[in-house]
Amino acid sequence: MEDKKLHAVLDHLTLQEKIGQLIQLPGNFFDVHTATTGPEKKLGIDAAVVDMCGSVLNVAGAEKTRRVQDQHLKKNKIPLLFMSDIVYGFKTIYPIPLGLGATWDPELIEKDYQNTADEAKASGNQVAFAPMVDLVRDARWGRVLESTGEDPLLNSQYASAMVRGFQHNFDAKHGIAACVKHFAAYGAVESGKEYNSVDMSERELRQNYLPSYKAAVDAGTKLVMTAFNTMNGVPITGNKWLLKDILRDEWGFDGIIISDYAAVAELVNHGFVPTNHEATEQAFNATVDIDMKSPCYANELQPLLKEGRIDVQKIDEACWRVLKLKNEMGLFEDPYRGASVEAEKEQLITPKKRALARKTANEASVLLKNDGILPLSSDQKVALIGPYSNSQELIGLWAVHGDTKDVISIETAFNEKVDAGHLRSTLGTSLMAADDNYQGMGMSESQFKQAILSSDEQKKEDQKVAELSAWADVVVMPVGEHTVQSGEAGSRANINLPAQQVALIHRVAKSGKPIVLVTISGRPLVLSDVETDASAILQAWFPGTEGGHAIADIIFGKTNPSGRLSMGFPRSVGQLPQYYSHLSTGRSPLTSGHSSRYMSKYTDVKDGPLYPFGFGLSYHQAEYRNLTLSQDKMMADQTLQVSVELENSSAIAGTETVQLYLQDVFASVVQPVKVLKDYQRVTLKAYETKTIVFTITAEMLQFYGQQNQLTIEPGQFNVFVGNNSRDCMKTSFEFI
Repeated sequence: MEDKKLHAVLDHLTLQEKIGQLIQLPGNFFDVHTATTGPEKKLGIDAAVVDMCGSVLNVAGAEKTRRVQDQHLKKNKIPLLFMSDIVYGFKTIYPIPLGLGATWDPELIEKDYQNTADEAKASGNQVAFAPMVDLVRDARWGRVLESTGEDPLLNSQYASAMVRGFQHNFDAKHGIAACVKHFAAYGAVESGKEYNSVDMSERELRQNYLPSYKAAVDAGTKLVMTAFNTMNGVPITGNKWLLKDILRDEWGFDGIIISDYAAVAELVNHGFVPTNHEATEQAFNATVDIDMKSPCYANELQPLLKEGRIDVQKIDEACWRVLKLKNEMGLFEDPYRGASVEAEKEQLITPKKRALARKTANEASVLLKNDGILPLSSDQKVALIGPYSNSQELIGLWAVHGDTKDVISIETAFNEKVDAGHLRSTLGTSLMAADDNYQGMGMSESQFKQAILSSDEQKKEDQKVAELSAWADVVVMPVGEHTVQSGEAGSRANINLPAQQVALIHRVAKSGKPIVLVTISGRPLVLSDVETDASAILQAWFPGTEGGHAIADIIFGKTNPSGRLSMGFPRSVGQLPQYYSHLSTGRSPLTSGHSSRYMSKYTDVKDGPLYPFGFGLSYHQAEYRNLTLSQDKMMADQTLQVSVELENSSAIAGTETVQLYLQDVFASVVQPVKVLKDYQRVTLKAYETKTIVFTITAEMLQFYGQQNQLTIEPGQFNVFVGNNSRDCMKTSFEFI
């Protein structure tokens, strides 16, 4: 409807009805069998609030959402919004976002999210709590699974692509609304511990952490979700400086701000305010529009209004933002937005969607090591030994609407590749250790027992491992984390492979047979204790619905791997947080003249990551040479061209990700040793040579100065070009 008519709708709502639009409740509140005795009583709200509620959390499926909407519309003329965690797929599950980051292919990811939106819309979901664009530098944090990595440029490009994918053709009633999260800097929580605090300078915030959120806002995201953490002592959900001054006033965001789960009430737990009354005041005055799963707005907004501590005009503004989104979605004309059982049959897990998921999982997988053993041939005798050998648990914790029954296992996919009788498989050992404390944290007692082999079962596995190792030409070992060990609340102090899996790898290595390690995880793992045992290592993340096919495609050479890490792998957990774009120091091991002891390094581990940002191997061989600049000086109104010659010296065609980094050598604020500024994915035919050209603009040379304003200073800039952040050619120019 036109804005004039929508304003009339707003004007005719009572105060209680307006407040209702600002409340989000989970689906169990709309189950008539449990509402009066269960969630309402626990949360402390009455039935009238449920009737006036504006949006629903995590109700999925066309039949269910239509039923809930029908029941609601009998009591309320304003349709519900259905919001859900749809992070990296709906029914067709793609690799986790950290894997998506490793594709260095935003256009492909946009297609993934467009497909995801089509599935979700058909099933009655209208808003996705995604993309998560938090920059992450500490692999201990469980939610690194949801991030695209450690780099501001890459994260920003993915943020834009994901928003565009979700909201494709939105004005024509296609797609779903994106809700970017978690604003802001949630990925910088201390010690990588979930729900922890963040303390950083405004300069660091603006330089590295805010760009990806800004990119999502510029791409048109309809919603922004607040983060759980504090920022310099102030909880984000009550942080007026971040939410109003920066997000709304500075960036011009006029969409919906929604709290994370119960985050308004948790302002009390933070020690920021004494009661829900003050928590509501702080969040609302910070312009948080929707209170997710807390009693605060439901019970406290009206008393605050009577006390004059909030303004009725602000309630109207918040309610207007919610109504406006519902109107943009056409919910007043079609409250189901096209959701139906028939639409689900047309959209969910179609062959085309599976094909795209397989392509994405191929591009997301990163070959970390290969001594020449890969690719395997179909006539080799292959032993699959490892707890993920025939598992369908390849979709990760946050694929909340996915079904593991739809997943292609590694063993199933391998059987399509090898000659008859040339594949044998066994678990080898438990996926989890018996002393892991995950029961009750996403695992039932029966699930936990299934993940642990008994002593008798382990003895039988030991015998099978010995038999298969002796029989095989090569051993492929799918190992890794259990699903519950990463994702939200999956922070870990130890990110090595489980001890029993490490022992299994060592035992197989003693057989003398070459090992191809396939690691399944939601984060970069510490692989230092097994790296030397393996002839090849393929990092597959949680690869999604078509994960088994993608892994088989790479291992048997149907696909030449092209994935490149968007987050480095540490040598030791003690190095964390770790990232390639660290600042220069006065005693760098690369530049210091001091004795080796008195340098910025650890004494018990080699400096730098085991596998750096941007790293990844392929089956082709690319040679980089002849790095040149169009001139050795540059002015503000000029551009500078960087060219490099790239040759495929092998008989295998492949895709190379050519990466351009810059360093501002001397500045009034010390700058990183290098920062990614551009990249190109280049496909090379066998023995083909191409000249790759980058353009450096003045904007690329900007940084936030001492007054937290973007600035450029004259001086020397180093230029690095290579296939990862560590192994680069170098030249320089002067900015004048």
